[in-house]
Amino acid sequence: MKNNFEFDLIATDGNARAGIFYTPHGAIETPIFAPVGTQATVKSLTSRQLEEEGVSFILSNTYHLYLRPGDERIAAFGGVHGFMNWKGPILTDSGGFQVFSLNELRKIDEQGVTFRSHLDGSKHRFTPEKSIAIQENLGADIIMAFDECAPPHDYRYNVSAMNRTHRWLERCLKAKTRPDQALFGIIQGGIFADLREKSARFIVEMDTPGVAIGGLSVGETKAEMNAMLDVLAPILPPNKPHYLMGVGSPEDLVHGIRRGVDIFDCVLPTRLARHGAAMTRRGQMNLVNQQYRDDPRPIVEGCTCYTCANHSRAYIRHLFRAKEHLSGTLLSIHNIHTLMTIVRDARKAILAGKYDDFANEFLAGYPEKP
Repeated sequence: MKNNFEFDLIATDGNARAGIFYTPHGAIETPIFAPVGTQATVKSLTSRQLEEEGVSFILSNTYHLYLRPGDERIAAFGGVHGFMNWKGPILTDSGGFQVFSLNELRKIDEQGVTFRSHLDGSKHRFTPEKSIAIQENLGADIIMAFDECAPPHDYRYNVSAMNRTHRWLERCLKAKTRPDQALFGIIQGGIFADLREKSARFIVEMDTPGVAIGGLSVGETKAEMNAMLDVLAPILPPNKPHYLMGVGSPEDLVHGIRRGVDIFDCVLPTRLARHGAAMTRRGQMNLVNQQYRDDPRPIVEGCTCYTCANHSRAYIRHLFRAKEHLSGTLLSIHNIHTLMTIVRDARKAILAGKYDDFANEFLAGYPEKP
């Protein structure tokens, strides 16, 4: 038996890594993609449907669950695991990104952030200590330090936000009381290599069980994001999991794994599904388009997800046109299955010492955006 929050690095291929991270609710084989269950549900999907498509690890959101139904109510059900009946590992973010996204509805000071709920305008306050207390009530296996996410191209703001993020991590570590939760520190610094390096060295020195990379995929280009990952790759600790927050398009997974990322999460697969878009290894398909109205084929020939095994493009298009909720469910199943197979195939390629071949072949057929 392995100790909780021990990370076994099984194989490397360049900077790409295959490992296992042990948690109280099971081992996480990396690289891994975690679908986002913002409000204790991955939108439109049951726990059984997630498990059937190979999902072992999900994320929930501190800000949203604090506001509704309330973290103390969830604690009475045994935390998020008991509340939503999910048996595997769960990660909760700190609520920081959502709070800082409120713009006019929030005010930042050294102690924390005062904000108004997007639901009813009621006034609330998050501090590092409050964020940890909420996450301890939620009971996730992996919890995140409260951080400040700055606009990626504003150097002065990023200096201030990075330093505050470091100070807040120290407070989070002091506030944490539960030994059955792993607290990850978060690297900030926008698109600035000197700040990213400084932040990474500080977070690594704090020796948290894992290291997260925040403040990317928030407005910078793909090239800028990958450049920052290149800066971080030689600094991040080999014996800890590396988590890239909020990133989950197929090409970003392939690029991120190549640069040493182990864990990804994103709302993208379910968000695209609600708008009729299917993820494939050759780009997105808009199944609302008229060209699919009589198409008997599955979304992707040879795909083994439930949707492709049972339904046609024409049927899914009909569901969208008829505004049937099943449309979002079927496309969410397919999109999540697509990302899960990408990370599984990436892991196999790393173990075989052929990750560059896998990545190059994948990217050659994928229409990337800048």
